[in-house]
Amino acid sequence: MKLPELLAPAGNFEKMQTAIHYGADAVYLGGKKFSLRAHATNFSDEEIGQATAYAHERGVQVYTTLNIFAHNDDLADLPEYLAALQEAKVDGLIISDPGILAVAQRVAPEIPIHLSTQTNVTNLESVRFWVGQGVKRLNLARELSLAEITQIRQATGAELEIFVHGALCISYSGRCLLSLYLTGRDANQGNCAHPCRYHYRLEEEKRPGQFFPVEEDSRGTYIFNAKDLCLLHRLPDLIRGGADSLKIEGRMKSVYYVGAITRLYRAALDYWGAQGLDAALPESFREELLKIGSRGYTENFFDQPPSTADMLYDGPMISYDYAPVGIVRQAGTQPVIETRNPIAKGDRVEYLDRGLNNTAHTVLSLSGPNGAHLTQANPNSLITLTLDPAPAVCENNGLFRKKMAS
Repeated sequence: MKLPELLAPAGNFEKMQTAIHYGADAVYLGGKKFSLRAHATNFSDEEIGQATAYAHERGVQVYTTLNIFAHNDDLADLPEYLAALQEAKVDGLIISDPGILAVAQRVAPEIPIHLSTQTNVTNLESVRFWVGQGVKRLNLARELSLAEITQIRQATGAELEIFVHGALCISYSGRCLLSLYLTGRDANQGNCAHPCRYHYRLEEEKRPGQFFPVEEDSRGTYIFNAKDLCLLHRLPDLIRGGADSLKIEGRMKSVYYVGAITRLYRAALDYWGAQGLDAALPESFREELLKIGSRGYTENFFDQPPSTADMLYDGPMISYDYAPVGIVRQAGTQPVIETRNPIAKGDRVEYLDRGLNNTAHTVLSLSGPNGAHLTQANPNSLITLTLDPAPAVCENNGLFRKKMAS
């Protein structure tokens, strides 16, 4: 059985390293322009070359996003940027705009074209059209059911990429003007202000200042706030259905999120690869999923159109109990970590080994770069941990986390 590619987000170099460490087969990243995540750290042209070399040394593919809907002014710098991507030897260009696609085929014809979900491919004729334009891979619209995905698979030899996890836009496959209307920031140019996560109240035109509850909640409601997509338990259906690549959303998410979700899906794919697609996923996978922040989960359109049950009206997030402690910068029985949250002597922490193996430890002591002992370390510190028991396995780019106080 051939497992599909696991494609993870890389909002910056550190997130890319973490995704690769935890088993991504490929990563997708954006440059300083032409990307729909303009507020991610993103990569300079030189950094894209370095990132691609790093990934290729580890057998990992790199796809670069050029998925804005371009205006005339955007096109001036495009040929130079495409030439830089060709020199960097990236493995694919993620494109939604036909104009950008045309320029890419002229300037960098060696790089395969991957069609972005922004292009809203929902039917066979659309698939045939884009394949006729030279597209190698299509990221199908998130509004498709499993049955529709399977029909498309049976009718085309093109590669099919499916989003399996991450945030959902309230609009059609991410094409949204709400941000532009409310804030002047154009989501289709990479500047989304995420107004679908805002807290809304209802005001009647002739009663200014008098607010009415929506959904009978006096605090207002997050009326556009969709739950997060999670198809973890449906991966066997997608494997049987012939998906070539399973994509995780999240270039704006934290290093911990990228690492933990990539690790979870890698472990699930490997489990079904070893046990067969009819095997039931162990309970430990559900428990792990609940340790990672989310807005709650939905399977979206996979079986049927979503309903109000697939929305989160009460707030922007579901509360969660675990937080990242730090990232391993120097492996060993006394690892050196770069902290992400406060950590103190006596804390119980978990190391996230690959393959969904978690090991629990107690912090016996912490010391700074000068060797001075600390009672607590704050975020963005470089510290050495002495743990009980000492970690048997601890690798660079691995993650530690802890349960937060309730």
